Amino acid sequence: MAALTANPSCDRRSLLDAAGIDKDALAAHLGLPRPLRKSQLALDYGLTFEREVTAQAGAPLVPLLRQALSLTPSEVSYEDVNSVGSDDDKSPLRLRRAHTRSRILSAARRKPAPRTLLDHPVLRLTVAGHQAYLEPDVIAFHRDGLFHVVEIKSFPVIHGQPDPIKTNAALTQAAAYVLALRELLADNGLPPERVSDTVILVNPRNFTRHPTATPFSAHKQIKNLSRHLGRLRRLPELLDKLPPGTTFDLAPGPDQRPTRPRGELVAALATVRPYYTPGCRHHCDLAFHCRTEARNQGRTAALGTAVRDDLAGIDIIATALALTDGHLHPSRGQKDITQALRHAQRIHADLQTDTA
Repeated sequence: MAALTANPSCDRRSLLDAAGIDKDALAAHLGLPRPLRKSQLALDYGLTFEREVTAQAGAPLVPLLRQALSLTPSEVSYEDVNSVGSDDDKSPLRLRRAHTRSRILSAARRKPAPRTLLDHPVLRLTVAGHQAYLEPDVIAFHRDGLFHVVEIKSFPVIHGQPDPIKTNAALTQAAAYVLALRELLADNGLPPERVSDTVILVNPRNFTRHPTATPFSAHKQIKNLSRHLGRLRRLPELLDKLPPGTTFDLAPGPDQRPTRPRGELVAALATVRPYYTPGCRHHCDLAFHCRTEARNQGRTAALGTAVRDDLAGIDIIATALALTDGHLHPSRGQKDITQALRHAQRIHADLQTDTA
């Protein structure tokens, strides 16, 4: 979901997502490094904070939600969906999803609707015709039958102000859960608008581990994600550009290990235009392949998003240099950027002269 929303202009990513390709397996077969991840220390801290917030059947969480949603005190039930029908810490996703569906539909149809907390429910979201399992931290229902998604995040809220970049990422993640919950209601004849746009983020307060809950409108993130998911259903234009017989199949053998020659996969990937940015390294399994490709082809994207955007459609570094030194005559659409490049070159030359 992060890759889908962070880089919606990437045809390669859109096509792979629409085809339901296992990008992690594809990257592993190509011998690519994994995307940049959080450190294990940060992950452990986040898990510890989440366990503290949901401890004792959600006791620390209930007063936070009452305050964030302006609810009067009343009885709240709590259910952990991590384990359903077994003593294991983790039950199968299909079983947990079926139980989540049953609990949500039961709560949605009861009047008055019960106040219930579901810890780690499992939802499904349709992505280009494929069912993707999603696992929110908490889904809360209150007396008006309105559903709220609650996300527990370990980044702090300092003097009432959370980090805007991390907050936007958390709301984008929560938007996927909202859409999945709306899809569940709509599929069962219930109004999808009963899932609120308001998402509750629970974070540590200041430099402590004391939690605080803040309501945020995720309307913008929900709208953006809906639009990107819709794009995956409109792929005729991308498919028409593919050579006949193009496939990203790994051809697994009897032991399920890929047997497809790596060169064939690289050639197949080359048939679809990527839109590499340095930020891809944080969320896309193929980021390092696309970066190497951009460097080998001398593309401006290899120099960073700011450079690529400033060059306004000039994709090749050699083209920019040729326009700068006069070896290439600019087209009508390149005149402004050529003037800017030559002006920058003069400034650079003056600075070098002053330094000497």
